[in-house]
Formats: sequence, C-alpha cells, structure tokens
Amino acid sequence: MPPVATAGETAVETVTATAPATAAVTAAATTLSTTALPTPDRAEYWHEAVAQTFIPLDVRLLEPAPSVGTITSHRLGALQVSLVQAGPQRVVRSGSLIARGGEDHVTLALQHRGTARLVQDGRQVLLRPGTFAVSDAGRPFSKELTEPFSFTAFHWPRAAVGVSDEELRELTATDFGAEGGTAALVAAHLGRLARAVGALDPQAAVRLAATALDLLAVLAQERRGRPPGAEPSEAALALLARIKDHILRRLGDPGLDPEQIAAAHHLSVRYLHKLFQCEGITVGRWIQRQRLAMCRRDLARPTVRPVTVAAVAGRWGFVSASHFSRSFRAAYGVSPREWQAGARVAAGARTVDVRIPAPRRSDAGATAVPA
Repeated sequence: MPPVATAGETAVETVTATAPATAAVTAAATTLSTTALPTPDRAEYWHEAVAQTFIPLDVRLLEPAPSVGTITSHRLGALQVSLVQAGPQRVVRSGSLIARGGEDHVTLALQHRGTARLVQDGRQVLLRPGTFAVSDAGRPFSKELTEPFSFTAFHWPRAAVGVSDEELRELTATDFGAEGGTAALVAAHLGRLARAVGALDPQAAVRLAATALDLLAVLAQERRGRPPGAEPSEAALALLARIKDHILRRLGDPGLDPEQIAAAHHLSVRYLHKLFQCEGITVGRWIQRQRLAMCRRDLARPTVRPVTVAAVAGRWGFVSASHFSRSFRAAYGVSPREWQAGARVAAGARTVDVRIPAPRRSDAGATAVPA
C-alpha cells in the first residue's frame, strides 16, 4: 500500500511509478506523507515512501513513536528536487540493496534543520544547516539523523553530469557550503532553486536545473585537481551560466554554433571555447548533450499518436536523422526507437495517486530542500 497524502491538500496528480527518470519536465509537486496514518503504521509507510522517491534503502526510525514524515518532490528534467522532513532515523545503502537497483543515481542533500552524519568511501561528515554533501548510490553508505530534520535532496542519474568515477569519489561524504569558491556558488544556487521550485515556469526550471548540474560538474573537477589557471573565477562561472541559458533557449536552431553564441555575448570565439574548456568539454559537445537530453525527454512523453524519431530530432536542431540515431545510442546505450518503445511500456505500468499542494504564488522574477 503506498504512502497516504497529506491531509488538507487539494489537487490530485497521477504519477507513473516506472516512467523513465527524464520523461517528466514539469515543476508540479508530488507529496508523500504519513500525516493521516496511525502512529504504529508510520514506519512501514515511510520506508516505502523513501524507496519510491529515491532508491532502495534500509530505513530504521530512532524513536518509539514515529514522527510525521513528509516528502514533497518536483521533477525538473533529469533532476528531482525533494524536500524531506521527518523525525530521527538511520538509512543504510547496502550491497544487497544496490543489487536491487538505483545504482546509477547520485544524491546531494542540502541540510536545513538538524544534523546528519553521512559515511561513504571511508569518510564521514557531519552536515549542519546550510551545508551539503553528496552520496553515490553505486556504493554502500549510511546516513544517521539523530534529531528532527529537514533537508532538500537533489537526485539525478549519474549520466546527467559529465564527471568521471574518480571525480565523483572526491565529492562523496565531504562537507561543502561553509567555505567560499565554487562550493558556495553551488550551495547558493541550489538554495534558490529549492525555495522557488514550486513557482517556476517549467522551461525555466529545467534550465536552472541544468545549470545546477553543470556547477556540480565544475565542483567535482575542481576538487579532483585542475591544471594551474584552469579554475574558473566567479565572474567566469556567472558568464558561463548566462551563455548556457542562451544556448538552451535556442537548441532547436540547427545553425547554432560557437560564432553565433560568441557574437551574442560580445566575446571572442577563443574565449568562449576557453570557458567551456574549464569544464573539460567543448561548446559543440555541450550543445549536443543538451539536444540529446531534450530528444530523450520528448520521445518518452506519452502521446495519442507517437511522434517519429525524425520529427523529434529535427525539433531539437539535428539535421541528420542517422547522425542523431548514432549519437543517441552512443550516449544512452539504446537506439531512439528502443527508448521510445520502452517509455510506452513504462507508461502503461502501475500508477500511484498522490495529492499535491495548491499552486503557490511567487514574487515576479523569482529564480530558483535521503541521500
């Protein structure tokens, strides 16, 4: 039996439990809560809510009478943003649970209230409000929260961020956010995204999520160690974020190229390439990666009459269907048609009804909380 919805919530959304992780792009919320449950039943339902939202985890509550637990999630392209609020507990990701799935996902937890002790890769870190840490679902870890807490979990497939295994290991069970530099930029951006996620326009939300993942890639590469002078300044990171936003709004233009992008930002093409070089990727490769992600999203969308692969490829700037198919298979391990067929099968799988809060108003111009 799935977790029940929070009492007093109004709108109802149906969520496909087995849909591809990148298929949904709207910022609509789903809420799973034990509010309406009798206290003795909360532990079982909470365990299922955590596994349904994230990955298989062993959850043990650390209080005789379990407190209310609530998880409110938004899907922003490849990124899932979930505010988690509950009482003391310990979660463990063991080898046997890794074998059950979810091993290709990464979670960043931004702590808001309470503390959390995360252990992975022979390291442990104590998270306090305002700091964040990363856990990799592909290797065992544990997390202990000994007091009532709240945090925002940013959960995404590893393939969505172009970092190596070695770079990812540099991030796990490490305290970020208290110091300056790139970590502070990441914490600030994620904090804004978490606060505004429910009020964002879906397209803006997806772009901001893409920027967040790019900043995490910069942080991973910086932590791993870069050649002298390779670390971008804060001003360069801000410029790079604006450039990426410009590109994302024009992905469907097959003529989009470095010369056009540089001219739009009054830069030399050489400096544009240097900005992307700091992230270990070329301008063209980054554009192709975003186009492939959008195509994968569109191919997974349920429609009355399935769109053709060629139509989706053309919509996102690919001029050659064969080149698109080769690039798609190289990136995701399946052909576009195989991915589309799998998504249609998933769309017919078991669905879960949950209740979501009424839409919230926000100030104009807003930008964007278990491992």
